[in-house]
Order: sequence, then structure tokens, then C-alpha cells
Amino acid sequence: MQIRAGQLDRPEVIALLREHLQGMAELSPPESCHVLDLDGLKHPDVSFWSAWDGESLLGCGALKRLDAEHGEIKSMRTVDAHRRRGVAAAMLEHLLEEAARREYRRLSLETGSMDGFEPARRLYARYGFDCCGPFADYRDDPNSVFMSKAL
Repeated sequence: MQIRAGQLDRPEVIALLREHLQGMAELSPPESCHVLDLDGLKHPDVSFWSAWDGESLLGCGALKRLDAEHGEIKSMRTVDAHRRRGVAAAMLEHLLEEAARREYRRLSLETGSMDGFEPARRLYARYGFDCCGPFADYRDDPNSVFMSKAL
């Protein structure tokens, strides 16, 4: 598996991000859907990576700079055909390494509270993320689970 920076212009990546947006919209009401679209992922404060096996896309993830010491995980998604093969764990490890390289003191994320998000919550907990209150511009929301990890 190779994790590459960018690749937002690749048709496979664009298709996966569309699938991600659609999946989030199916699981969460609009006011609780905090997913970044393609333009949002191109923002200067957001860095995006995609995971590949040769020319086959496996998944993606992003890191948003909240401030000099705090980052947020965004847009973690694995291609359905590659789920349960370690893609998300590899991407999360990459994001943790990048956050440490940037000398962030904290890394946070928002995910859904619904059953469909349980695998994601378990993955984050396995890597030391604990539930926390809303951070950045988020507000309390029964459809959201906020997690954070000191680095």
C-alpha cells in the first residue's frame, strides 16, 4: 500500500468522495453532516491523501489544521471492496504521523453516533482517541460523537 499526497483530480478519488458524501447524507440529517466536499478538501488548511495498491484506489483521509497545535481528521473513507483489510488503520497511522511531524499537541475528529459509524468509532478508540465535547466550530449534536487524542 502506498499513501500519496493529493490525487484530488483522479477520477477514482472523485468517485470515492462522491460516494462518501452520499453515504454521509444517507446516515446523517443535513444539519449533522460535516463532511467536506471536493472544494472543501482543496482549502489551504486541509491536506488530503489517498491510499493505493498500484493503480487501484484503496481509500483516503485528510488532515485539517485548526490552529498551530490542533488538527482534525476529515474524510476517512475506504473503498467498499477493500474494507477490513487495514486500509483505514494505515491511513489513520499516516495522519497521526503527519500530525506529530507538524508538532500538533492534539488531534480531534467528529463522527456519527449511529450504528453505521460504530466501526469507525472502534478504530479511533483502538488508537487512543477518547470521547470529548465539541471542538472548533462544532456544537453539541445527538448525531455526532466527538473524539480527541493528545499527541
